[in-house]
Amino acid sequence: MQQISFYDKQPDEGDTEAELLSGLIARNKRIAPKFFYDERGSELFLEITRQPEYYPTRTEMKLLGETSSHLRSLIGDDSVLIEYGSGSSEKIRLLLNSLKPKVYVPLDISREYLAKAAEKIAMEFPWLEVRATCIDYTQDLDLPFSTDGRRVGFFPGSSIGNFSPEEAERFLGRVRRQVGDDGALVIGVDMKKDRDTLERAYNDRAGVTAAFNLNVLAHLNREYGADFDVTGFDHLAEYNADEGCIQMFLVAKEDQSVSFASTQISVEAGERIHTENSHKYSAEEFVSMAERAAFEGTEVWQDDNGWFSLFYFQAKAA
Repeated sequence: MQQISFYDKQPDEGDTEAELLSGLIARNKRIAPKFFYDERGSELFLEITRQPEYYPTRTEMKLLGETSSHLRSLIGDDSVLIEYGSGSSEKIRLLLNSLKPKVYVPLDISREYLAKAAEKIAMEFPWLEVRATCIDYTQDLDLPFSTDGRRVGFFPGSSIGNFSPEEAERFLGRVRRQVGDDGALVIGVDMKKDRDTLERAYNDRAGVTAAFNLNVLAHLNREYGADFDVTGFDHLAEYNADEGCIQMFLVAKEDQSVSFASTQISVEAGERIHTENSHKYSAEEFVSMAERAAFEGTEVWQDDNGWFSLFYFQAKAA
């Protein structure tokens, strides 16, 4: 029998506008990457994962397929599987049949996309209890319900790279508190590698990543009443070796005056709006970070190229 619940904990619109405005009037303009993910943005990201230059998704999917039975032996039966930034819930399908969790909790900020994806999962896995929660998982959060069973976090896609290293460590600490003393975490992390491979992955020939980046302005126009001329910006993604990350920007082609939240914002030709960091790690760096966040018991799997890693951590006893 299909079991599905939906919890709407989306942030207050006033708080969201204030966050956006703060970034847009800053000296170095910025829009947080979570604003990529309206319904259209989520669809475009799914297309990015299918581009030949974008290696992370296919590499991680292969690792998940190869390790799913071993993960079950580590996690055990009747777990509560919490996915941070669930999107289309494609990767979780590789684990559901193997892990047989009691409850699946997809967390995502895009309400409409989350609802559709959760409905599909509930139909495909009628034995599974699905508790979809629309929430900003990048902030402190408590689940709006209680559950029995071992809590296991699942954070695929190297989305941890969108945080600065300091923010990533704080996020891991929040996950550790959420899963509890007997909990665990399965997480995908993109590894450091050569510049050319990284920059090709974020500048696909089909222009899907460019469309995804530009859609954040269209999202602000649709949902928050902004009036950006989306055609007046170019996509830019480049590797910053000093920071160890890919950085994405929208670069203004010409001067613009943009209205947002009753404020006029000037954007000069050539000015950049920073939309995303994607930090890359070595396995040793990431294990050290997780240990500082009170995880231990590391297991790690890598592809033959050493481009991507899948980590399993268990909670360190308090």
